[in-house]
Amino acid sequence: MKKQKGFSLIELLIVVAIILIIAAIAIPNLLRSKMAANESSAVGSLRTINTAEVTYANTYPATGYAAGLGNLGGAANACAAAAFAAVANACLIDNVLSQGTKSGYVFTAVGAGGPPATTYASTAVPVTPGQTGQRNFCSDQSGVIFYTQNPAACTNASTPL
Repeated sequence: MKKQKGFSLIELLIVVAIILIIAAIAIPNLLRSKMAANESSAVGSLRTINTAEVTYANTYPATGYAAGLGNLGGAANACAAAAFAAVANACLIDNVLSQGTKSGYVFTAVGAGGPPATTYASTAVPVTPGQTGQRNFCSDQSGVIFYTQNPAACTNASTPL
């Protein structure tokens, strides 16, 4: 008789089973890592929005804080030339963030009071809670970033970071 070369069906099934077990252990950790990265990005984006709001209010004192997130940004081609910065598109934040969705979070920023607007509120809410992030983040003119795990709106009464 000839000696067979290769692997038996049992050996292949054992290897596949081991790979599936390793994948079952690794995938939840990967998803948690991605959510943590999205949350870190959301906090960083809120810091960017806070800085942009202060710069906007100082640059356009008659307007105060920006009426909306779109006012802080601008179209990519409009921001290429600094001469096009204006109240409607100040080019202080990147185009992706000014559109409102970035790294699994939806962002808003709204100026209030005035004119000129004397306060603002910014929020970051996961696109799909439990998949793109666990916590909601918010900030206001104080510059402090707060978070809550409650799906209700984040306020400055929430837990500060």
